[in-house]
Amino acid sequence: MTPQEKIMNGERADLLQTLTKHRGFLRQTVQGLTDEQAAQRTTASELCLGGLIKHVALTEERWMRFAVGGAAAMESESLDWVGQFRMTEGETLAGLLTIYEQVAGKTDELVSTLPDLDESHPLPEAPWFEQGARWSVRRVLLHIIAETAQHAGHADIIRESLDGSKTMG
Repeated sequence: MTPQEKIMNGERADLLQTLTKHRGFLRQTVQGLTDEQAAQRTTASELCLGGLIKHVALTEERWMRFAVGGAAAMESESLDWVGQFRMTEGETLAGLLTIYEQVAGKTDELVSTLPDLDESHPLPEAPWFEQGARWSVRRVLLHIIAETAQHAGHADIIRESLDGSKTMG
């Protein structure tokens, strides 16, 4: 077994398999929807299904930039904090899913090739982060998994409110 095969048969494989499972749950919630349905708000929340796909893709991409280059890399591109949860003019569900697929592929490749999951960086300064805390690549992956799973649950509720479909249960 090559060193790369050993890496991908242990912890990294477990992390990526778990992330893949929750990505699949999220994608399942939008199967068969039109762009209009994907952009529709069905609850008191500002969330829509297309917006959740967009948010999770952007969040995963930003956190993986952090995993490699720290807070400066994470914050190197501006983020529309409100718009990331909505489908904007010209966006399609298919386009957002393609972006999500590309981000997922880059994450999977990066996780399988990074030399050390213990490498860490100081978190960006923000009121929701403990001052002076550092996160390892492993912790970033666990956060991405939790974020994806949480939003897959949100998406399931939104989808059920939209057309009665129960995509996760």
